[in-house]
Amino acid sequence: MTDAPEITALLANGWVMDADGSGISKTYQFRNFVEAFGWMTRAAIIAEKMNHHPEWRNVYRTVEVRLTSHDTGGLSGRDQKLAEKMDAL
Repeated sequence: MTDAPEITALLANGWVMDADGSGISKTYQFRNFVEAFGWMTRAAIIAEKMNHHPEWRNVYRTVEVRLTSHDTGGLSGRDQKLAEKMDAL
């Protein structure tokens, strides 16, 4: 999946590939904690519906996200779809 055009498009939109190609990461910045937490809440609802949950971390107005598919041992189409949905929020 790491050579797929979809992943290339995500990398052009600010996502960064892990050194070993097993996942992608992105840092989102918001105006304040409430906006960051609100975005995380909306993203969590989408992730739950997809049954595909991100690894993430929130500090004040910053949310760091890493996507990988543990069941496949690396990136999958689910990561690409969730990344696109997160970017659309």
